[in-house]
Amino acid sequence: MSVNVMIREVCEEDLKKVIEINMISLPEHYPLDFWLDHLRAWGKAFLLAEVDNEVVGYVMCRVETGLGHIRRGIVRLGHIVSIAVHPNYRRLGIGTKLMRESMRRLKECYDVEEVYLEVRVSNIPAIKLYESLGFKKVKVIKHYYLDGEDAYVMAITT
Repeated sequence: MSVNVMIREVCEEDLKKVIEINMISLPEHYPLDFWLDHLRAWGKAFLLAEVDNEVVGYVMCRVETGLGHIRRGIVRLGHIVSIAVHPNYRRLGIGTKLMRESMRRLKECYDVEEVYLEVRVSNIPAIKLYESLGFKKVKVIKHYYLDGEDAYVMAITT
């Protein structure tokens, strides 16, 4: 199945649908203020995917300054905080499009030097997606998730 996907910035009116996708797609959930803070601070890299005017996925990012995972020293980091695609729209390249556009915007709009994320060690489809984009596993965080599962930190330079 081929779909026409539009990627655009999230606006406050979209948050209800974005949060719905998060709730059905991921075990990690956030309070409304968390979503709003990210939208207001880093809105150029908080994106959604639409198919036929229906929100089917999102990626939420933030910008930090800290030790690089790949580069030495203190760097500007783009952090992929959360990404999800509605189950009915997976395996259509939507996650790849969201990731590519968020990485581009993190570099162009926020001048980040590195992008990183955390992913469950059991989430093989996501790990394969990130590796296909050039991300490398840089460390393991033991018991990162509330259920005790470990996370890989994956990173890429921009």
